[in-house]
Order: sequence, then C-alpha cells, then structure tokens
Amino acid sequence: MSDLTPIQKEIVKALEQMKEKSLITEAVLAKKIRENAKIQGKNKAGICLKDLEPCIEYLAENSSLTFALHLNSANDILIKKEDACKILEGDARKRRQSSEKSITVMTSGDLRQKNSGGKPAKKRTDRKKMDYFELDD
Repeated sequence: MSDLTPIQKEIVKALEQMKEKSLITEAVLAKKIRENAKIQGKNKAGICLKDLEPCIEYLAENSSLTFALHLNSANDILIKKEDACKILEGDARKRRQSSEKSITVMTSGDLRQKNSGGKPAKKRTDRKKMDYFELDD
C-alpha cells in the first residue's frame, strides 16, 4: 500500500468498507471517501480513472476483492463485484478520460488541504436576513 497515493489509499479503504455491495456507483464511492476523510465541499466531485484503476488491481492482488469497472451511458463509473478483476479498455476508457476534462475530480490535494486546515468552504455572498418588524414607514 506504500506505492499508492493518499487519494488511492482512501479509495481502497472505502472499497473495503463497501465490499458487501455488488454494485457501487462512482457517486456513492466519492461520498464514502468524503465521509471517511471528513472533506467539506466538493459534493459533486467524481473519482479519476487513473486513481481508481490501481486501487482495483491492488485489491485484487492483496485482499482477494475482485471488482470490474464498467461505464454507463452518462460516462459514470460503475464498480461491480465479479470473479475477475477488469478495468476499462478501448472506447470506454477514451470516453471516460475525455469526460473527466469537464468534471471535478477528487485529488490528493483535497486530502492535504483537509489535513492542513485549508480554507473552509464558504459562499460568495452572505445572505442577509431582514427583520420585517423593524421596518420604518
């Protein structure tokens, strides 16, 4: 596990926690990672394919958990529990990599920001509440 990046270690930990499920979507996995790492924000962030594939292979080699990666029509990654480890190939891989250019993905930098006490997520504008009873006519 020493050759994995921090985000890949979090992915492995989350997959091991959800090993009872036969189908794990990318969104559910990302939510579990944010929950485990206590990351605030990035609620819509996905998982990068180049981070997920080494994790799937690592689990197949070391903990006998075998998952196969699939891609749905919206280019979302589906992780299915199967007998053999299988990663994306050919056209599906190219489709996913091109769609990752337009989506937000979680990185190891997100974990570092959380550990170093990075800036908390804040809204651009603060909503001011009016007291309707103190209006002057």
